[in-house]
Amino acid sequence: MKTQDLTRIEEIKSGNIKEFELLFREFYKPLLIHAYRILQDREEAEEVVQNLFFNIWKNRQDLNINIAVNSYLYSAVRNNSLQFIKRQKIKNKYEQYLLSYSADAVEPIEYLEYNELHNKLYQVMNDLPERCQEIFKLNRFQGLKYQEIADQLKISIKTVEANMSKALKHFRKNLNEFMVSS
Repeated sequence: MKTQDLTRIEEIKSGNIKEFELLFREFYKPLLIHAYRILQDREEAEEVVQNLFFNIWKNRQDLNINIAVNSYLYSAVRNNSLQFIKRQKIKNKYEQYLLSYSADAVEPIEYLEYNELHNKLYQVMNDLPERCQEIFKLNRFQGLKYQEIADQLKISIKTVEANMSKALKHFRKNLNEFMVSS
């Protein structure tokens, strides 16, 4: 890594907003083009690049870049774009699943039961501690694997496993009334 890159990273880590703004101005447009080539959608590309810079600033104290800054940024945009595509596929698959069931096919009592379960699920989820809830959502709603969550949140995989175990136990305990018994 170049001395200039090392100095830049150290300045950002220490909270130098001007150095961060210089980094942003230098790389925003090229990274946007890079993300667009992968995603083929300007808004999605902007979201990926903006999230990258947001996370760099938010986690600046823990910033640990061992390669050239431009290589790091381009790799991060590529990885984040691919993750975005993966999440979109999961979301689209779920939407298609929901659309395959027309409202006419659902009995009113089933609809009420679904709403009751849906409300209870969110209530139980909101009762989880904030970090536990965040880990659960990343896994179940965004489809991230435990290792991906650990990397994103800069925590150990054991912490992710422990929080997921805690969340699932909490759901089993609080959704007993909805469990189907055979």
